[in-house]
Amino acid sequence: MDPIWAAAAELWWVAPTVAGAGAVGLATVRRRQTVNGKRLGYDAARFELRQAQQEAREAAVTARLARTESARVAAERAASNADATAVASARRRLRDAQSASRAAAARVRAARARLSAERAAISSSAGLPLDRLRSRHDAVLARWMSYETDPGLALTYPAISDARQPHTAAFLTAVERARDLRPASESARTTASDFSAYRRAVDELERAFDIAERSARGERVQADLPDALWDAARGFAERSTEVISRTTVRISEWSARRRRER
Repeated sequence: MDPIWAAAAELWWVAPTVAGAGAVGLATVRRRQTVNGKRLGYDAARFELRQAQQEAREAAVTARLARTESARVAAERAASNADATAVASARRRLRDAQSASRAAAARVRAARARLSAERAAISSSAGLPLDRLRSRHDAVLARWMSYETDPGLALTYPAISDARQPHTAAFLTAVERARDLRPASESARTTASDFSAYRRAVDELERAFDIAERSARGERVQADLPDALWDAARGFAERSTEVISRTTVRISEWSARRRRER
């Protein structure tokens, strides 16, 4: 069976889930609050921050060791006990280790920002964290299913239904991962670690679909950008498109006004 339709068959619940998202009764909400309450996102963010801090410490140690090794090899080169290849290799490992350390430090900053946001959400009127995450998950699947069920979209953008396309294949992998990590039922108890893993899977799913959709529409994408750079590039592209559109409209209005004046 085609992997696209196989996955679609497993996701038959998307449409009724999205359609009925606003019909959850007060009794159900109260019952779930005792299991997966508003602190779940905060607890998961604390868990992610601890993980990020541990990874940052390990990356910093690796960078220090690489710096020491690079200095040792350089000294041996000066004493004619090492060749230029060894020096270049040590310097390359040092650059890689320093880059990994900087990336780990950036993840710590991002984790702290998420923790602050989740702390604020506890006292806000926003829904439960797990409900919000499921809604994000369902929204991506609903966008994808529109390409599978609309003949016009399917004919215009066939690549998004072609599992042989690398970006589409990566998206389908993300679909399976998010599906596997999604809580089995509304009442299933979810730990902070479970929620964190599911949230990462949904983040990856959103990004994978964004890449697959833009690729299918013929846009140039760079899938290996770091998350922060990807978000910045995407925002810049969107703002640039808006500026170009506004400029085009203004030029057209100016041209029409000049023609009328003549």
